[in-house]
Amino acid sequence: MGSAGNSRERQRRGQPGAAAAVQGRCGRFSMVKMVSQRELIALIVQHLNKFNPENQSLEDFLNESAVIQTLNVTEEKFVLDTLAGCTEYKSILDVVVNAFYVQDGRYCPISERNLYIVICYLATFQLEEIGLQHFSRIVKSLDTAKMQQFLRFFFNDLHLNTWIKDEWSHIYDSVYVKENLIDPLLRWQPKVQQLIEKLTDNLSNRSSTVKTSRVTQPKEFNLTAPKPRAIPPPSPAPLPVLPKRQPVPPSIYKPPKERKQLEEIKTKNIQKAKNIHDSMESKPVFKAQKIQSKIDNIPIKLNTAAILREGALYQRKLEEELKRVENLQQGAGDSSEFLEWQKQMRGKDLEDQLAEIECRKLQGKLSYEEAVLAHQNVTQENKKKADLLREEKAELMHLCAEKRLQEQKEMKELVEQVMEGHKNVKQVKEKIQEYKQQIVQQVCEESGELLRQALEEQEEKNRKRYELIQQIRALESAPSIRHKFVDLTETGGHGLFGEMSVVELRERLALLKEAQKAAEEEKRDQIIHEKQAKEQLILDKLDQISQFRAELGRAAAFKQEEKKKSQPGERPMKDERILNLQKKIVEKTMERKKQAGLLKISPQKTRIVPSKDSFQWNHWKELEESRERQFRMLQHGFMDREAVQKKELIAAARTGAKACILRSDLK
Repeated sequence: MGSAGNSRERQRRGQPGAAAAVQGRCGRFSMVKMVSQRELIALIVQHLNKFNPENQSLEDFLNESAVIQTLNVTEEKFVLDTLAGCTEYKSILDVVVNAFYVQDGRYCPISERNLYIVICYLATFQLEEIGLQHFSRIVKSLDTAKMQQFLRFFFNDLHLNTWIKDEWSHIYDSVYVKENLIDPLLRWQPKVQQLIEKLTDNLSNRSSTVKTSRVTQPKEFNLTAPKPRAIPPPSPAPLPVLPKRQPVPPSIYKPPKERKQLEEIKTKNIQKAKNIHDSMESKPVFKAQKIQSKIDNIPIKLNTAAILREGALYQRKLEEELKRVENLQQGAGDSSEFLEWQKQMRGKDLEDQLAEIECRKLQGKLSYEEAVLAHQNVTQENKKKADLLREEKAELMHLCAEKRLQEQKEMKELVEQVMEGHKNVKQVKEKIQEYKQQIVQQVCEESGELLRQALEEQEEKNRKRYELIQQIRALESAPSIRHKFVDLTETGGHGLFGEMSVVELRERLALLKEAQKAAEEEKRDQIIHEKQAKEQLILDKLDQISQFRAELGRAAAFKQEEKKKSQPGERPMKDERILNLQKKIVEKTMERKKQAGLLKISPQKTRIVPSKDSFQWNHWKELEESRERQFRMLQHGFMDREAVQKKELIAAARTGAKACILRSDLK
């Protein structure tokens, strides 16, 4: 903040700053020429376009420029000061130019950005130094429309007092921005407004005085007569006599011999293939009969979980059967009435549930209608509130406009007062300059004394550090005892509870290992015993399952035989009923066709339930065949006792499962 203020103060006083230092180094030149204001601004814009602050400094860039050295002293100073100022205050100038491109300069080319930066810098920092007349000449030398548009945007009271002031306050101190940047611009604003009005008048006059284009008058072509040729054209040469054409040979209209040979070979090959095919078809064909493979009963390997699960199932069924028998012995009745009552109650509950669902649907429709009505009411209330807010906003805008006009009047009065106070500014500046020179001289003397004291303190610290390093090196060079004798039978002597020597620790560790090994052996024996008990339990379960399956199989066979005995008398009855139903259906159909056909009813299809006799017969046939096969294998000695037991268990499991299925079907 301080550096920005000092730089601006140097520019106003004409003291050498960064640009002046560059000017001193570039002051020697060989040739001087006068340049117009337009060319000077174009030169500054060109250098700003080429300059990159990341790659080189401003002084080196200006030293390399040969065009600046050809200018005279005044023009060179102006160019250097402007370049240095645009680079130093780039952040402030970018705020205004970026906003101009967003609002009023949307259609301006981006390549002219540095031109607006130069004009903004001159209006902000150099207007008091160069004067309004010089600034007007610079503006008038450039494009009138662009300058009028930019100055009207920049010297707007509302823009300067609102967002420009706020954005600049984010970069520099707000007090500095108000006193040194915004107030001077507001002070120059009336005179610059006159300049903007002149530019506007020039634009309107330029647009009114448009030259009328001339109408094109047609004229005849001025054709010159051709000159006579000096050399006459040559006489036409005689046409050459061509020789008599040769006739077309007859071989062109005949097919080639190769094509004819290929056709003959093709026909021979086709005939040969046909002969081979006919000879193959005439041979007798032998068709072997397909061997019908008969799949034996594949053994199913049961795991432990399946065996225990099936054992628990049979045990539960046995308990249920025993309980049912006990209830029957005690005089318990049939549960059909209870089931019928339960069915009726469930139907009633279902009807209640359906009624409740329908009620909920109606309630949902009612709530939807209420929600739509409430939404309409809220919309009307929001519209009323919006109208009230618009009226309040209009009143506030009117009050703000009146307040802004009052503030503008007060600012104009304040500007007039400040202009009167600026008459004696030069004398005050000279006094401030002398006072600052005295302060700088005192600060230089004090800084030299402080620097000398700091050097003495640093030398004293270095001397003490060197002595300390020498002592440390002497201690490190002294010999040390590297070998240490340790007695494993002694304790450490740290004063801890349960402290012991290394030898005792090793003995205790050996005892713990032996105890752990004994515990592992005991656990291993326990696991082996548990495994043997589990295997015995599985074998017992298998025996129990085989017994249950055998009993279930016998019960199913007994019921099957009883069913076979009772079936021959029932089947004719079922067949007679089916025939009677079919006859009735035919009669109804004939009656329907005889009528006029007012209603067309599709005939109902009857479905005959297939009997389960064939399935049960196949099942028992397979069971008998598996038994006979096991008996034959035992006779010929191909199976030992364990294999026979496994086969029996598998067969019993299959028969038991199928018997359970048959029992459920019969129920």
